[in-house]
Amino acid sequence: MLSPKRVIHRKVQRGRIKGNATRANTIDFGEIALVALEPVWLSAKHIEAARVAINRKLERKGNVWLRVYPDKPITKKPADTRMGKGKGAPEFWAAVIKPGVILFEVGGIDIKLAERALELAASKLPIKTKIAFKPTKD
Repeated sequence: MLSPKRVIHRKVQRGRIKGNATRANTIDFGEIALVALEPVWLSAKHIEAARVAINRKLERKGNVWLRVYPDKPITKKPADTRMGKGKGAPEFWAAVIKPGVILFEVGGIDIKLAERALELAASKLPIKTKIAFKPTKD
């Protein structure tokens, strides 16, 4: 599972996801990409499930780039716990996703196969996504 080796703060405030992505919103590495259309905290489990699905579909050919990383600790209080007594323990790690962020890029392989792999990965994620293609330079 993806998680940072070290963090400055073990627990962080929740915050809220406003606006569209201004970074990580262009295809830089591959020819085809999976783009988020909704704001969400994407857990490390979701990212890993989608990554494994892509790699299995491509039979480990071509290149896959993971463009998001879970670096936000999400805390939860145990069940049947009364209010107060401080903040809960970190439960899992999440990546903060804004609409327009590129989640995965695929290159070096047939476009049709890459598109099917990204569709499979999209089915593993809890948000709406779209598939974007790198513009051709003609």
